[in-house]
Amino acid sequence: MKTGQFRIKRCAIEGVEAVEADTAHSFGRHTHDQFGIGVIMRGAQKSASGRGPVEAGPGDMITVNPGEVHDGHPIGDAGRSWRMLYFDPGLIADTVLDIAEGRAEDFVFSRPVMSDRSAVEGFARVYAAMTETREALAGESGLFQLIASLMGRHPRIRFVSPSIHRAKALMDDDPVAAVTLADLAAATGFSRFQVVRAFAQATGMTPHAYLVQRRIGIVRRMIAKGTPLADAAFAGGFADQSHMTRTFVRAYGVTPGAYALAFG
Repeated sequence: MKTGQFRIKRCAIEGVEAVEADTAHSFGRHTHDQFGIGVIMRGAQKSASGRGPVEAGPGDMITVNPGEVHDGHPIGDAGRSWRMLYFDPGLIADTVLDIAEGRAEDFVFSRPVMSDRSAVEGFARVYAAMTETREALAGESGLFQLIASLMGRHPRIRFVSPSIHRAKALMDDDPVAAVTLADLAAATGFSRFQVVRAFAQATGMTPHAYLVQRRIGIVRRMIAKGTPLADAAFAGGFADQSHMTRTFVRAYGVTPGAYALAFG
């Protein structure tokens, strides 16, 4: 379904979502609850990622990990276009477990941008299988080959203190619940100011911005399952549908209504 400058496509495998975009829209800092793999088709963009500031141009592969704070801004006035596949973490975990022959592997994408022709060609095959031929066998086979080719790239992990992990867990356990800085301070042993400073240093977001992203992730999943927009806004803890809509557009560049049409 085409939604203005965005096209959201159903895929051959459950747990996979395809997005095509051609836009000059600038995305503020946000997160996804999925793994993302894509290719810049035209133009270029710069972004701040959890793995450092990067620029990507035509033919470059771009990746994002679940929960990773990033943004995206076009380079030049003509905007840029890209194709992305978003994968539920459970699907990637099962794929990695198979590739590793049952050994636990904590997989994340190590590089936010890659100029790797073979990887880009592998992505193109997976994308076509997922969205055009819609053959599950071809999609699964291509995904295994693509992830296997990327598993040897070891990530650089930024240390996050146990205190900040506790703060995140408090919000992750119930993103809709009202949380105060006093609650986070009690969980971490920090002062309220120290919580804000340490959380932003570790994640790139204030605690409130992080909580909003967790809530908009709930909304996105509910809309994809056919939940009415007003009900999704309420379930996601938003004051009203208009507040949810503004937040959704900032994060995903498309309205909740347009997103829902892709799954109608």
